[in-house]
Amino acid sequence: MRIIRNTAGLVLASAVLAAPASSAQEPSDTARLEPVVVTATRLPTPLAAVTASVTVLDGATLRARGIRGVSEALRDVPGLSVVQQGSYGGLTSVFVRGGESDYVKVLIDGAPANQPGGAFDFATLSTDNVERIEIVRGPASVLYGSDAVSGVVQIFTHGGSGSPAADAQVRGGTYGSFDVYAALRGGTGKLSYSAAVARAGTDGIHQFNSDADQLVLSGLVQLDPDERTDARLAVRYSDNEFHFPTDGSGQVVDRNAFQQRDRFTASLDGGRFLGSAVEARVLLAYNRDDGGIDDRPDDPADSLGFFGFVSEALVQRASADARVNLYSVPATVLTVGGQYEHESEDGTSESLSEFGSSVSEFAATRNNVGFYGQAQATPVRGLALTLGGRLDDNQQFGTFFTYRAGVTYGLGRGTSVRGAVGSAFKEPTFFENFADNPFARGNPNLSPERTSTWEVGLEQLLWRERLTLGVTYFDQRFRDLIQYTAMPPAPDEPNYFNVAAADASGLELEARLAPAAGLTVGGSYTYLHTEIVDAGFDAGGGSFQAGQRLLRRPTHSVNLDAAWRFAGRAYTALAVRYVGDRDDRDFTAFPAATVVLPAYWRLDLAGEVDLLRHAGGRRALTATLRVENLLDEQYQEVFGFAAPGRRVLVGGRVRF
Repeated sequence: MRIIRNTAGLVLASAVLAAPASSAQEPSDTARLEPVVVTATRLPTPLAAVTASVTVLDGATLRARGIRGVSEALRDVPGLSVVQQGSYGGLTSVFVRGGESDYVKVLIDGAPANQPGGAFDFATLSTDNVERIEIVRGPASVLYGSDAVSGVVQIFTHGGSGSPAADAQVRGGTYGSFDVYAALRGGTGKLSYSAAVARAGTDGIHQFNSDADQLVLSGLVQLDPDERTDARLAVRYSDNEFHFPTDGSGQVVDRNAFQQRDRFTASLDGGRFLGSAVEARVLLAYNRDDGGIDDRPDDPADSLGFFGFVSEALVQRASADARVNLYSVPATVLTVGGQYEHESEDGTSESLSEFGSSVSEFAATRNNVGFYGQAQATPVRGLALTLGGRLDDNQQFGTFFTYRAGVTYGLGRGTSVRGAVGSAFKEPTFFENFADNPFARGNPNLSPERTSTWEVGLEQLLWRERLTLGVTYFDQRFRDLIQYTAMPPAPDEPNYFNVAAADASGLELEARLAPAAGLTVGGSYTYLHTEIVDAGFDAGGGSFQAGQRLLRRPTHSVNLDAAWRFAGRAYTALAVRYVGDRDDRDFTAFPAATVVLPAYWRLDLAGEVDLLRHAGGRRALTATLRVENLLDEQYQEVFGFAAPGRRVLVGGRVRF
């Protein structure tokens, strides 16, 4: 059995790389290179043999389009809704197929980056030194445990190869925006490396106290001492500072409020084939998130009511995952693994008011042990099967079982069908479990929020694989959602309970056309129906209203794009995005009134051209341009918070 290796340093027996018949046709002069994905199964698998809905975003393409924020890249993925609260650096959430914003598992080279309980601010995540982004739509708790309820987003750091090579870029533009980037990569047959540093900033869209700044350091070392062994160490550090003049309703009133956050993520992934049919792998991961909000009095006259707030919290997640892949059955891989994770949070907060200062402290820890198994099989040509299950034993909520099953089958003539069913869960936040202050008391007996889902899909290749058409229908049920009540059943009872429920279903249509060399045209349409089944404690006026849509998730959304690389020296790309109307709430009054955010169109343009280029393309000087919101559309993604207008970024990149 031959052992092959992919760019992530993972290994797989070649027998399981058999793809469905729809992608196993005789190659033509325009046949596409079938991508290999890892996130959906934790094994390098051809995209055509994956039973889940997966999108792969290429890092080099994102940089050619001038896209620096991961959240901007995710806007083009069907089924995903991205919501940024106002100016650059504002809280940025991603909703996958109608799920809550804390239902998306975020992995950086395998290391979980979410807060305990699933929250993640995508404003802090950039594409710097990213090789690719894999997005799985659908439940994935079988492999990743908590938080992977409606999807997984995994970032892979860029590797290196060959003699040392470097590139650097600088850009500047409207809103006082700038970013600089430099990277070095290289390697031999056994050792490869990459290292990068990036800095970006902007004055923001408001007249004062609206600047945002970010520093990103990243690196990767890959060791392949022999054909059977590999190890990969990846680290990423980001330091973010965001100043915001807006209050909770979006009014521009504060001259000194800011938020600071730094995150360090590290992962060590290693494996070895113990024989021709047994592979052992270990993943050690660590994530450290340290930050808080500083909103002191603006001036001496600011001394009435609650006029100041300062907070800081240190959150850490450390995990060890060990698994064995067995290749004993032809065209089948059996995976058995276990995971241990330790979570902790230590924080302080101070509230300043005319009644004096109030200081509170918070400290909590939680452990989880999970055991999982998965079988991948291609019993006959064109048929791929996946079946998995997982049992988690959590220190707080006890045991919880999840499952996933999927099938894809090539019908011939470029047609393949796919179906999947599964379940997933999200653990309570630390505050929901452990809060203990005059306004909130945590509930240590909360159950995890859970989902059950199914989907079916069809893909068709036409015109000698130049044209790809796809359609997917999905249906999800979210249950045991946790809510807060200010009036618990009894004075000594907690404020958090599993009470709410919601449904989400929809349709994703995709098309991709490559009519000529260097030219690609594509698009997607997403129809999303969400309904709140049980409003829980919000029935009297809150985020959940029975029978209404879930907030900030459009029913209709469209993405269109076209890219052309010509003469081997220039590239241009155009993206058009339509986001339909969304429900939101006006929380300035009680009960909060329902408002509808109007639909909007947004047009982005990007291009680059090589001004100087050495033979072979190893050395080049390139001019770059990106225009965001070209038509200066005025819209809101969160009620009361204006979105950025037109932004023009001009720069240059050197490669040597």
